[in-house]
Order: sequence, then structure tokens, then C-alpha cells
Amino acid sequence: MARRRISTDLGRLSDEDLLALVREGDSAAFEVMYDRHSRVAYSLAFRLVGDRSAAEDLVQDAFLAVWRGSRGYAPGLGSVRNWVLSIVHHRGVDRLRTASAMNRRQEALEQVARVDPVAPDAADEAADRVLAGTVRAELGELPNDQQRVLRLAYFGGFTHHEIAEMLDLPLGTVKSRMRLGLDRLRRGLAGPEFLAS
Repeated sequence: MARRRISTDLGRLSDEDLLALVREGDSAAFEVMYDRHSRVAYSLAFRLVGDRSAAEDLVQDAFLAVWRGSRGYAPGLGSVRNWVLSIVHHRGVDRLRTASAMNRRQEALEQVARVDPVAPDAADEAADRVLAGTVRAELGELPNDQQRVLRLAYFGGFTHHEIAEMLDLPLGTVKSRMRLGLDRLRRGLAGPEFLAS
């Protein structure tokens, strides 16, 4: 009975007041927020991804972000509901982009597999091995932070946003490290003739 009374009392609070309690770790306030906004969040998620299970996962992920990042809400930028829906929208778009990129990679691999390979020329194979070794060596000369983002992007196939989340870094930092690393790789691979120009 006491639990129902607490939920009823919390239900009378505004979204902003509930979010203030969520910031303090109040799980009952979080439940009220979830009950208040989950249906509209699910509706948006389903329209974005078109799959019931994926939409449920997206809503769960978004509300987990609300729980962990409740301090990220700025009252001057809109209502709590709009903030929650923007989290659902942004995460949904990121998932769609990731799925699209994975599909493009898979299609490219399937196309390559369908093409009958011509017997490789020994000179081409040797040149490819030398180039691959040179790229590996130049990559190994980069600072660890630049190496890490480049490996995740080019060998792991992750987007800038995914790398930023994985490494818990600001998106701008990831992009800067990638740009600096690529510039150093270009200079290293171009050799002395690049430096002379």
C-alpha cells in the first residue's frame, strides 16, 4: 500500500521534478518517468526501425541513457518528453546507419565472392605485400590514441559515434585523432618526395 501511495505522489510531480529525483538515483521516480513516456517513445522507435523487438531494445537503450545521463537535460532547450524522444531518435538513426553500413559491406563482400578471380600476377602480389607491410609499419609509428581510433574505424568498421561511445570520448576528439592519424599516415607513405613539395 505504501508503494502505491509513493507512486501516486510521484505521479503528481512534473517531468522536471521527476528528473531531479532521477539525478539523485531515485528509481521510483524513474519508473514513473518510464511509465509516462515509454509508449510514445516506443511509437517513435517502431516508426524508425520498423521491427517490434528492435523498437523495444531501442526504447530500453534510450531510457538507460536517461538514467545514466539525466544531468544532460537542459530545461531551456525543451521539455523532458522532447529530450527523451530526441534520445530515441538519435539512437535509432545511429542504429539504422550502422545496419545500412553493415549491409553495404556484406553486399560488397558478396559481389567480390561472385567475381571469378583471375590468377594474380606475382609482381602485383609482391607489391601488395610490400605496401601492406609499409602501411602496418607506418600505423605502428602513430601514437596509441590515433592508432586505436583508426583500427576501430578501418578494421572494425565502426562509425565515429560508435567509437566515441566505446572509448568514452567526445565525438570531436575521435574525429581529431582520426584526422591527425590519417595525415601522419599520408606523410609517412608519401616518402621524401612529399616533404620536398
